[in-house]
Amino acid sequence: MEIVNTISLELARKLIVAQFPEYTHLPITSVAKQGHDNRTYRLGNDMLIRMPTAESYALKVPKEQALLPKLAPHLTVNIPVPIKMGIPSKDYPYPFSIYKWLEGKSIDLLVLDDDSQERLAFDLAEFLKELQSIDDVDGPAPGQHNWWRGDPVSVYDKGAREQIAKLAGVIDADKAMNLWERACKTRWDKPPVWIHGDFAIGNMLLQDGRLSAIIDFGGMALGDPACDLVIAWTFLKEKAREIFIKEIALDEDTWLRARGWALWKATFELCQIEDKNSRTSRLQKTIILNTLEEF
Repeated sequence: MEIVNTISLELARKLIVAQFPEYTHLPITSVAKQGHDNRTYRLGNDMLIRMPTAESYALKVPKEQALLPKLAPHLTVNIPVPIKMGIPSKDYPYPFSIYKWLEGKSIDLLVLDDDSQERLAFDLAEFLKELQSIDDVDGPAPGQHNWWRGDPVSVYDKGAREQIAKLAGVIDADKAMNLWERACKTRWDKPPVWIHGDFAIGNMLLQDGRLSAIIDFGGMALGDPACDLVIAWTFLKEKAREIFIKEIALDEDTWLRARGWALWKATFELCQIEDKNSRTSRLQKTIILNTLEEF
């Protein structure tokens, strides 16, 4: 996958001048933290420019533009509001989006105390229940466009087995394999539901102590909701995790697959880190330990 490394404030300004001259009077500024899949710039006070860094991420732009306005009326938490879609050009090879600016601070830039985590757990569960209950909006099935989020977790069976084997001696490989095999034997046996596809703290905004927005819907699809539940082990702790699980109120097999998704991703990330005692390694090992509780 070829990553575009030339995205810059200057490029964003050039694209606005060329394609949206009505906005050329507005200042363009960088945001506090840039993601991997997209580069984001604030456009004036009320908008942002979101530019994919690779072709696979650019595939998500038309999907978001078409579907987000249809999902928004069903949700009480803010989600991105598309305003314009830019087209590929000689300066930049992919479509890009202009969205309404959403107030709030990304949770990955915050440190939340126990009470704040517990409030967040309620808010996240409510959002997912609203999203999963939408039944009058057609959407895509899982696939390459969202890295198969919403498919059975067994779609990553080969990779997960290789990762667990590679980490023998670093994690409890026997417990991990037991969890993985049990998760792969289950399936979502109900009609497919809407999923976000990348339900992580970098895509959640907090304002005045409450969830104010969920962003980055590029991984959305209709499928198994298990992949959206990994936040229970990747971020929520103790009572907050218990609240989230209780409020979502899904069956044990779905939670088993959710553990499987969290285990697959954490072992994947840990395999990429050379120093298995680094801070980032310890974070992934903690996630793995969390998923293996009771196994």
